[in-house]
Amino acid sequence: MDTDLAQIAINHAINGNWNEAIIINKQILKINSKDIDALNRLARAYAELGNLQKAKIYSQKVLKLDAYNPIAKKCLSKWKVLKKGEVINLPPTSPKNFLEEPGKTKIVPLLNLGSPKVLAKLDAGDEVLINTHAHRISIMTKGGEYIGRLTDDLSARLRELIKYGNEYQAFIKSVSNNDTKVFLKEVKRAAKLSDIPSFSTEKIDYISFTPPELVHKKRDLARQDFEEE
Repeated sequence: MDTDLAQIAINHAINGNWNEAIIINKQILKINSKDIDALNRLARAYAELGNLQKAKIYSQKVLKLDAYNPIAKKCLSKWKVLKKGEVINLPPTSPKNFLEEPGKTKIVPLLNLGSPKVLAKLDAGDEVLINTHAHRISIMTKGGEYIGRLTDDLSARLRELIKYGNEYQAFIKSVSNNDTKVFLKEVKRAAKLSDIPSFSTEKIDYISFTPPELVHKKRDLARQDFEEE
């Protein structure tokens, strides 16, 4: 494999330049027709452009070379529910968005997942929307389709922090019909919450959170950050 060409192909994919990615990956295949990485990248590029027929062809070529290839198997499984011409892409996301910061970021699994057809259109790195309701927070696509929701306790905490002025972004970390996770990121912290982390820096789960009507002072919010049973 030509490592320089491979890096160029990867850079095109990161930047969402799918037509250019196709050209470079095809050049790689002229050098080595059995390059599995290039075949997988071609499948992804065609899928992002809405050409599922060609995307499936390249994933099937991968499975002929490696019957247990997880990338090709996962892609073919996702694409089963999509129709010809449907596009699965969203604007590319910078890898910097996944930098973990103690107290400011958290990877969380979603509950009550949406339809397989909606999930099939998602991929790691896609930015999604945080939709706050009276008693919960849902995660939605930018097109307004439901993906899943946060746990009640985490929803309660984030709704309270958002009410005080914090702002957050969410990105798909991993996606499948049974297990989809999002990467939550604090992008703005209200001045009055300057010393209050959005997420626990300890490896414990959210158990309870003081209801907004019982929160009278900022130190109460800090003290009950992540209360254990």
